[in-house]
Amino acid sequence: MVVRFLIQRGLAAIYLFAFMVVLQQFKPLLGELGLLPVPLFLKHTSFRETPSVFMWRYSDRLLDAVGWTGLVLSAVALSGLSEHAPIWLSAATWLILWVLYLSIVNVGQTFYAFGWESMLLEAGFFATFMGPSQTAPSLIPVLILRWMLFRTELGAGLIKLRHDRCWRDLTCLFYHYETQPLPNPLSWYFHRLPKFMHRSSVLFSHLVQVIVPFGLFAPQPFASIAGGLGIFHQLWLIISGNYAWLNWLTVVLGVSGFSDSILMPVVRVTALGTVPRPPLLNGLLYAIGGATVVLSIRPVLNLLSKKQLMNYSYNRFHLVNTYGAFGRVTRERNEIVIEGTDEPVVTHETHWQEYGFKAKPGDPTRMPPQIAPYHLRLDWLMWFLPFSVIVAEGRIQISGYEVWFLRLIQKLLENDAATLKLFRHNPFEGKRPTSVRAVFYHYRYADWNERKETGTWWVRRQVDVYLPPVSISQLFGQ
Repeated sequence: MVVRFLIQRGLAAIYLFAFMVVLQQFKPLLGELGLLPVPLFLKHTSFRETPSVFMWRYSDRLLDAVGWTGLVLSAVALSGLSEHAPIWLSAATWLILWVLYLSIVNVGQTFYAFGWESMLLEAGFFATFMGPSQTAPSLIPVLILRWMLFRTELGAGLIKLRHDRCWRDLTCLFYHYETQPLPNPLSWYFHRLPKFMHRSSVLFSHLVQVIVPFGLFAPQPFASIAGGLGIFHQLWLIISGNYAWLNWLTVVLGVSGFSDSILMPVVRVTALGTVPRPPLLNGLLYAIGGATVVLSIRPVLNLLSKKQLMNYSYNRFHLVNTYGAFGRVTRERNEIVIEGTDEPVVTHETHWQEYGFKAKPGDPTRMPPQIAPYHLRLDWLMWFLPFSVIVAEGRIQISGYEVWFLRLIQKLLENDAATLKLFRHNPFEGKRPTSVRAVFYHYRYADWNERKETGTWWVRRQVDVYLPPVSISQLFGQ
């Protein structure tokens, strides 16, 4: 009962954050006037390819209804009200949450292409069958979540060992805290740890992700030890960076490794009398278990493959997926900084003013913020942009621009209020810039002396111009 309680409350909290992000970011990114409008996407797909309530029709008003419904149901599940209700109401709450979030992810395109979207959908779906507090718990959904944790950890461990050499020679953390997507206030300090600690941390990561997961299916207390080591590893990642709800969701999955008898002295849950599960539910649980075995064939083959895929869904419902992260670690940090000017003519003397993102590095004097488990989708996609750029002899080579990026530039030139809410700082309050450009910078952490003397967190050097200055009339001629 304790395991069920913690998993249900943990998943409800993560759903709550996920739907908050939907309500605050979806429309400027993907709405009717967004950077990648869903109505345009729906013209090129079908319900069979993209199951979603938005296949009926998309409108920003319907998106709000989906978002608020998801937020309310998440709060209901987090409060426990749904788990003190009849079994059908508990199951309906979790199933509706899954359907609503599936509808969002399936039309979210590149802004919803992160591995933890599928993780939340998979875990949220199987939570449907855990039952309310007054029903006797079943081991089947707990074992399915353990199996999900096993695939998550082992997939992450193998993708590292198979790809980047620095994971094998234990040097990846020499770079990772500096080059990770969105550093937090402690990342700078983690980067400055002695190298022997970095090597030891990588070795511990391999232990937890490659060897320990097999203990999840061992008798107690070994399964609990395996779950506990996984949770400790995730907490280390939580305090050293911003990875949305990836680590918190893995912590929730880690609870599945424990037994009630081990958790009861630590977590006090009022034990109520339970009634036997209905025969129909028992039959359904066996069917779900059998389906999970069948759906696991391809993920298992992927784990055994030298060409292992990372964060891939084999079905449109995002169930029993393959997971993994940071198969490659970048050695240097490059950032694209967007700037604007209100001067009528652009010259070498033009004064450019910088748009401030909410979390990604920009102003070198700004302390990296703590964002997770909240997910800033635009900031994350901006981190990916430099990966497609070739840097050679102090110049950059660009094969082309992402459509969403050019539309972002257009929105800034229009001083679009909805888009600007995705930013921390708009240097042109109340007026439009005449031109906008994007500059390619190299960033590194300031060292101890530089921090002490200047108070800066970052030292940056301009490498080249990523997008030359454009006005609203020039943009579509690019």
